[in-house]
Amino acid sequence: MPSTSFPFLTPDFLRQYGGVGAERIRRDGIVSFRRQRPPALVAGGNAKGQSVADSAVSVGAATGSSTMRSGETTGGPGERSGHGDAARAVMRATDRAVLTTAQRDAAGWPYPSLVLVALDHDATPLLLISTLADHTLNIAADPRVGLLFDGTAGLEQPLAGARVSVLGHALRSEEPRHRARFLARHPSADIYVGFKDFAVYRVAVERAHLVAGFGRVRWLEAADLLLPPVPQALVDQEGAIVRHMNDDHADALQLYATALLGFPQRDGDGPGWTMTGVDPEGCDLRRGAEVARLPFGQRVAESGEVRAELVRLVRQARAGGGEGVTSAGHPAS
Repeated sequence: MPSTSFPFLTPDFLRQYGGVGAERIRRDGIVSFRRQRPPALVAGGNAKGQSVADSAVSVGAATGSSTMRSGETTGGPGERSGHGDAARAVMRATDRAVLTTAQRDAAGWPYPSLVLVALDHDATPLLLISTLADHTLNIAADPRVGLLFDGTAGLEQPLAGARVSVLGHALRSEEPRHRARFLARHPSADIYVGFKDFAVYRVAVERAHLVAGFGRVRWLEAADLLLPPVPQALVDQEGAIVRHMNDDHADALQLYATALLGFPQRDGDGPGWTMTGVDPEGCDLRRGAEVARLPFGQRVAESGEVRAELVRLVRQARAGGGEGVTSAGHPAS
């Protein structure tokens, strides 16, 4: 039966998002839907029928922060960290976004375009765009931009899924790390990254708008969305960690993706899963056109802590303990 506290939880809705009973919703207000649909590979999701929304609305288990409750739109600083976790989960789970700029020759009308995106260690968005493109010409005239990260792919009711709109200023970056992280996330960009008209931009975040489903809406300031300064040790060691995992532990990467994240194994000689990046909250994986997010159980600061988490996750995968992990960035409730 529908919950009186959450009128959108109709019987049909609860059947579609099975696994969360009305009693639990009525008791503690937590909404964390696990989709019961045929396995499908979707951007930002996995093959268990879970999408980024599953973990984006059930936050904090990986970091000890607060849990988002349905309908919550206000709160103090102690509550906001959980919403930041949820928003970063959406952002880290996808490799593309809609970029909106002010059209310079059309009285500032919004101009949306599809872009590939990577994230810095603290979740600052990174773009590789051409100065010949309209959106880059618009940025030259007015650097204010919006980025929509969509975590609703594959859902029967997209408006029940999570999405994040990020507002900020697009600034050209000459930081080698930004270029390296973008190319690691998007290996195909190596074909054109050397062209003179292409450059890396970082989006200096001002605010973000998280919609984690029906009635779960929150504005976030930059300090609530982005991680605090990332330890330099982890930044410096990232390349070595990624190379070591790809060169010496490819079998573990396949295990993470299949046993923990629910992606099917591929037959034949197709590409396997590779690690493309590590940050304090988890690591990014890619197999061809597919991307996945493997969350850590706690934040890490250096290579020894990364190794401990990766060993723990291998043991969990071998023990068949994948039910507690989702590809969107947080353990499922």
